Amino acid sequence: MGTSNNFTVIIAGSTGLIGNELIKQMLEQDPIEHIYALSRRKLPFFHPKLEEFLHPELRIQSWDESKPRPKYGFICLGTTLKQAGSKQGLERIDYQLVCDVAQEMKLLGVTDLAVVSSYGASARSLSHYLRCKGKMELTIERMDFERVVFVRPGPLKGLRETPRKDEVITQTMLMICQPLMLGPLAKFIPIDASDVTLAMQYALLSPGKRKRQTLDTTEMRQLIKQYR
Repeated sequence: MGTSNNFTVIIAGSTGLIGNELIKQMLEQDPIEHIYALSRRKLPFFHPKLEEFLHPELRIQSWDESKPRPKYGFICLGTTLKQAGSKQGLERIDYQLVCDVAQEMKLLGVTDLAVVSSYGASARSLSHYLRCKGKMELTIERMDFERVVFVRPGPLKGLRETPRKDEVITQTMLMICQPLMLGPLAKFIPIDASDVTLAMQYALLSPGKRKRQTLDTTEMRQLIKQYR
């Protein structure tokens, strides 16, 4: 990751597509010394570097002061309107829960934060989904972390525990059209969840980056190439 220091990190959304991939990658990396996972349900594997905090609202109800505090935080939370059941339900997760978790991480000692957002995120968007993502970014910026990275992927590739039918259809159509997707359209070529997680780590854990960084799919791929 560009430095020989050891890292203690905390991840929220560890059972989702991106969060689960992020944990698996980090468990294999020697510089990652300890991982705290905030989750609603238990992960299906064990590792000596991994410590879980289970709570329906991703809260840490008690903290042992002998534990190392995390400097780096990763938030991989997100839902869809269909899963949430209503616009209010989607906003409760994609905006309120993400911001609440970010604040909790800051109080715990996190100074550098990476958050999964979405391509097109804007507080002024006509799309409720993208508006929630945009509001979330603005709110987290105001929390004044030392460094914040927002990754804004377009369509994602990867195996979910519960596949999203609309996502599968979109991926299939875009992969057929991929040879024609040049220039700005390259941002909509589906990106592997594993590449999103690599970009998050490279952007956050490498020294000397700017205070706020936003990466779309094309920029994430370019960043990964710098380390390969």
